[in-house]
Amino acid sequence: MISASDFRKGLTFEMDGDVYQIIDFQHVKPGKGAAFVRTKIKSVMTGGTKEVTFNPSEKFEKALIETKEMQYLYNDGELYYFMDLETYEQLPLNKEAVEEAMVYIKENDNATIRFYKGKAFEVLPPNFVELLITSTEPGVKGDTASGATKPATVETGATINVPLFINIGDRIKIDTRTGDYLSRV
Repeated sequence: MISASDFRKGLTFEMDGDVYQIIDFQHVKPGKGAAFVRTKIKSVMTGGTKEVTFNPSEKFEKALIETKEMQYLYNDGELYYFMDLETYEQLPLNKEAVEEAMVYIKENDNATIRFYKGKAFEVLPPNFVELLITSTEPGVKGDTASGATKPATVETGATINVPLFINIGDRIKIDTRTGDYLSRV
């Protein structure tokens, strides 16, 4: 059991039959009245967020989240297939579970999959990926204002803002947490 006074960012707990992850929290001690914990929590199963106020003495069951490194194999139009690197078992996931991560993952890339009670609920791409530029407009010579960028499409279909000197066929490094261009490879 974990009490509301022990809440920290990233902690997962069970409440009202669902599992929540703490996005933000604040311990408040008003001059008059009892202290409380103001939190912003996200349901790990549905993805919905809400703001809730807790009494610091409230207790909740800590949720155990498993993470597993898996390899993305292919998709058949409806399901995305991942392979467990230890047992070689294949795990089919629907589009809702993988949607955000798939803009950075190509076939045979590894991804981290998070499970709660054996059910996969989130796919996380590696923090940094190297992808090939498939389309972008050519940079205009002389157009070199500091920090000027242009949109470019990478092999997975994601659109990233890149510097003007990047061309079709270049490989770039991307930070998947922010979606920002880091460097040319």
